[in-house]
Amino acid sequence: MEITCNRCHQPVPDQSTYCPTCGLPQIVYASEEGESGAVQADRWTDAVRDSSEVEWKPALRAAMILAIPAGLLYGALPVGILGLFATGAAAAWAVSLYVRRQRPSWITMSAGVRIGLVTGLIAGWLALGAAGAGLFAERYLFHQANEMDRAWKLQLEASDQLVQRVFGQSGIYDAAQAKGQRDFELTPEGHAGVILLGMMAGTVMLLLFSIAGGAIGARMMARSRRPEA
Repeated sequence: MEITCNRCHQPVPDQSTYCPTCGLPQIVYASEEGESGAVQADRWTDAVRDSSEVEWKPALRAAMILAIPAGLLYGALPVGILGLFATGAAAAWAVSLYVRRQRPSWITMSAGVRIGLVTGLIAGWLALGAAGAGLFAERYLFHQANEMDRAWKLQLEASDQLVQRVFGQSGIYDAAQAKGQRDFELTPEGHAGVILLGMMAGTVMLLLFSIAGGAIGARMMARSRRPEA
C-alpha cells in the first residue's frame, strides 16, 4: 500500500522520516506480528512533535530582536513600500531565528504566520509610537506648526484640483461638498483624523507583510533544513 503525506497527499518513500514534497515529519514505528517475530514498518503521519505549536518565550525573543529596529525604521523614516518589505523580511528572519533553536528544527506555515503576526504587532506599535512622537516633536518642540499647516493646505488644494479635473465633467464632482470636506480637513481635528487613518492603514499593511514574511520564512526553513530520508 502506497504511503502518502497527510498534508500534501504526495507519495512518501518507505522508511522516509520526512515528506520529500512539503517536509512534514513522519514517524516510523515497528510492531511485532505473528509467531515468527517478523517486524513490519508502519507509519504515523503526525509530526515528531506538534510543529504547529509555538514556544512563545523564544519566539517573542526572536520577534522583538527584529521587530524593534523594523518598527522604528518604518515609523521614523519615510521609507514607504521599502519599509513594508523590510518588515516582512524581519518577520521571516524572526521565524528563522526561532526555528534554528528548536529540536527538531521545523515548524508549520501556520506557526510561522503566528510568529510573523506577533512580529508585525510589535513593529506596528513601535511604528505608530515613533511616527506620533516625530509629529509631536516637529510641531511643538521644533515649532514647525505653521509650516506643517501650510504644507497640508497645499496638499489638500492639489488633491481637490486633481479630483475636479478627473470627475468634474462627469457630474460626480460636487463643489459644495468638496469644499465642506476640505474645510473640515483643514481643522486641527480633521488634520489629525486624516493622519491617524493613514497611520492605521499603514499599520494594517505592515501586519499583512509581516504575516506573509512569517509564512515564507517557515516555508523556506522547512525546505532548507529538511534532512535526507
